[in-house]
Amino acid sequence: MNKPKLLLLVAIIAAIVIFFASGAQEYFTLQSLKAQQADFQVLFDESPLLVAGGFFAVYITMAALSLPGAALLTLLGGALFGFGWGLLLISFASTIGATLAFLISRTLLRESIEKRFRRQLESLNRGVEREGGFYLFTLRLVPVFPFFVVNLVMGLTRMRVVTFYVASQLGMLAGTAIYVNAGRELGQLESLSDILSPGLIASFIALGLFPLIANRIVGLMRKRKQQAGFTKPKTFDYDMVVIGAGSAGLVTSYIASAVNARVALIERHKMGGDCLNTGCVPSKALIRAGRAAHEIRHSERFGIKANEPEIDFSKVMGHVHDVVKSVEPHDSIERYESLGVEVHTGQAMLQTPWEVVVDGRVMTTRNIVIATGARPRVPAIPGIDLITPLTSDNLWDLKVQPKRLVVLGSGPIGMELGQSFARLGSHVTIIEGAPRVMPREDEDVSALMHEQLAGEGVDLRVNSTATRIEVLTGKDSQPMRHLVISSPEGEESWVEFDELLVAIGREANVEGFGLEALGIAVSERGTIDVSESLQTLQPNIWACGDVAGPYQFTHAAGHQAWHAAVNALFGGLKTFKVDYRIMPMVTYTEPEVARVGLNESEAIAQGYEYEVTHYEMGESDRALAERATEGFVKVLTEKGRDRILGVTLVGASAGEWLAEFTMAMKNNIGLNKVLSTIHPYPTLSEANKAAAGMWKNAHKPEGVLKVLDRYFTWRRNGRFEPTKTLTTAPAASGAAEALSSSDTSVTDKQ
Repeated sequence: MNKPKLLLLVAIIAAIVIFFASGAQEYFTLQSLKAQQADFQVLFDESPLLVAGGFFAVYITMAALSLPGAALLTLLGGALFGFGWGLLLISFASTIGATLAFLISRTLLRESIEKRFRRQLESLNRGVEREGGFYLFTLRLVPVFPFFVVNLVMGLTRMRVVTFYVASQLGMLAGTAIYVNAGRELGQLESLSDILSPGLIASFIALGLFPLIANRIVGLMRKRKQQAGFTKPKTFDYDMVVIGAGSAGLVTSYIASAVNARVALIERHKMGGDCLNTGCVPSKALIRAGRAAHEIRHSERFGIKANEPEIDFSKVMGHVHDVVKSVEPHDSIERYESLGVEVHTGQAMLQTPWEVVVDGRVMTTRNIVIATGARPRVPAIPGIDLITPLTSDNLWDLKVQPKRLVVLGSGPIGMELGQSFARLGSHVTIIEGAPRVMPREDEDVSALMHEQLAGEGVDLRVNSTATRIEVLTGKDSQPMRHLVISSPEGEESWVEFDELLVAIGREANVEGFGLEALGIAVSERGTIDVSESLQTLQPNIWACGDVAGPYQFTHAAGHQAWHAAVNALFGGLKTFKVDYRIMPMVTYTEPEVARVGLNESEAIAQGYEYEVTHYEMGESDRALAERATEGFVKVLTEKGRDRILGVTLVGASAGEWLAEFTMAMKNNIGLNKVLSTIHPYPTLSEANKAAAGMWKNAHKPEGVLKVLDRYFTWRRNGRFEPTKTLTTAPAASGAAEALSSSDTSVTDKQ
């Protein structure tokens, strides 16, 4: 704590100590005020400005220091100054004092509280940013929490000072008026409970209902404003129309039909969207083929000799297409129609907030859910029009395996497909503009994956920017394709390729179906702008999946789809906000990179104080048996606590055993509970328990252990001896729950 803050803290503590040490609190009782009311009245009659000014200053001080007695001072103000002047003085004094308390809390507490309880404050800050003034206004109108608590808590948020002041001034006015009015009858009050007569209780109930009613009125006004100029149908064909039959659209329509809503699903291309046809399913089939070739090449480590595998690329792609066909029935038109969903093939066009046109047919619906997905982003590199670049969309049409494949981007798609093609025999070069591959992961993850892929023959070029593409004429008049890349220093080099795979991200499909005509906004990220409940600016139109963001995962789309469906159908009764706090993600390289919550880079950027527990997969008995020792478990916990902030797993099938940590974080289960859970031996998931054991070992109670050492010495020898320096023996192989000091790698970070 810096010197100004320390001085402020000392001054506040001194003022509070003086207040209670002097017995000043005894004057702030109803009996004391009643006994001295006449004396106050005499002083006020003699020196009205002096008394009013002193009262104003005392009230501000009491409120700023959060001292008890504000309610009684309000009563006294009503008795001394009458309703009008009393309300004026107390309204401004209470608001100024509350603002000072707000600033004191922000100055002294916010930094330390944010570090320790950042996650708890995130949702509060989001609410403050979205409707902070109205939220505070509601708290002021309904005195559920003491006002001094509201002052201190709001000081921990990012609310602007002027917003706090204005909302407090207006919000406390009604309650202040009630107390000032009661103060006029101070002589008749026997206790503070007399203030809350049945009539006044009814007044507070009315005040509590007022913000709800006001919010409803504001919502209706916004709705009418957004839908002005459109004619609402008197009847509707459907309860919901879903545009897009990818992961988000399929789940949305499934949920709607499950609750007996009449729902229509519109798809212009293929059922199943990107995940089934060009993304998750075919890529995992290709990854499996590449792993099979890799296993054959390295079978000798298991004592099995094999020749170099012969790759029949057409059959590899046949395997990929067969897998897609085997999954297709799950997402087919026939299946969804059997579930009660009316499926239409064609281009959807929004005509009004309640009308969707498909091939000339107008469908009327109470709600619309947009789930149009995303497409690969292709950069405007000079010369790219000279070739047909590969993307995750058209890659699966390849008939001939490229001998030389260049991949732009080292994110999940680039790394997964790059490694797979390399294992199938292509010479792969991955180009990354950042200083390291997989730049969104921690540096230790990037370093391990760089070493892994480089060891498999992948040429990794980091700090490299694609400058242009050149197509030259080579021997036998055959075209030679070059990708020219430049370093940060401007030095150019080139890479020859047969095919260029662009894997630099995806952009949402927001064009071509009428968003602009309805005034539905697109965010800076290029996705549809939605609220926390996935509602667009049109109150009955919702969006989910890749087109809404912020994540582009199939499981994220499914998570959003539930909220979109339920909020659209039942939002008039209850609206659910999407919770993104616990979002698992996996990169399906080998080893896999799986994580949930924060990684170290994010924790540092967000100012968390944390500890790292690091367990090497080389210590896992199952990993040793599988010859799959590459990787580690890295758990971030709050400093001094077992509460999990985030986990990164790097290892064979890491995505399969990430779920334990995901569930733990979702249900606020700490490492102690993970450690006490029985894991089957030998499994890779035992690494989770081993990491929990390492954390426990690093936090063992040294004082208790010293006492126990002396106790057992006494039991053995009948006498006490000086305490020895305690050591912990290394854990036995396979005993994941052992607390091994030799394996402990827990460090504090900030």
